[in-house]
Amino acid sequence: MKNILIHGLGQNHKSWDETIKYLEIVNIDVLCPALFKISSSDSSDYQNIFAAFSDFCNNQEGKLNLCGLSLGGILALDYVKKYPEKVNSIIIIGTPYDIPKALFKIQSMIFHFMPNSQFDDMGCSKKDFITLVNSMSDHNIKDGLDKINCQSLILCGSKDKANMKSAEQISNSIRKSEFKIVKDSSHEVNVDNPKELAHIIYDFWKGFR
Repeated sequence: MKNILIHGLGQNHKSWDETIKYLEIVNIDVLCPALFKISSSDSSDYQNIFAAFSDFCNNQEGKLNLCGLSLGGILALDYVKKYPEKVNSIIIIGTPYDIPKALFKIQSMIFHFMPNSQFDDMGCSKKDFITLVNSMSDHNIKDGLDKINCQSLILCGSKDKANMKSAEQISNSIRKSEFKIVKDSSHEVNVDNPKELAHIIYDFWKGFR
């Protein structure tokens, strides 16, 4: 069974490095795709990112345990809705229940004025980042959550007030779900408290090994 960690918007695959170090101690092997690198498409809109992510997952043998933060959580939810037979379990972290359209529009305008260099650490160009954000403004996350039937763990950082209600709504919508708050962390739980996150992931995944 493969374990896949999916980074968030504004992150890259290296954002999971510290969490992975702790998971390796307890012999949990993971894959962590760089979302902007696995697509062969010229466009980095959400549909192309999702198609590339789906291909990546479908090319893995056996069932998958998925763990995604923010954008990664949206991808994990969309993947399990489309390929339920392929997914053993999901962990969803700091993921919105509804796309904040007004916030996305404001952020998109701000991104236009940011220097290109600030996007280097995200593993994408400024153009790709803005294309992705704009393409998600009408994306529907909550539809189909009640059809998800795999074991699910919904997490939110204790200081991530913007996503706390969303985490509870997602957990309430998925039948086989459990909700936990990760202490001493805001939105980027994998950066703020990787040791605690790794401990939670291990406790959840160890039953599937």
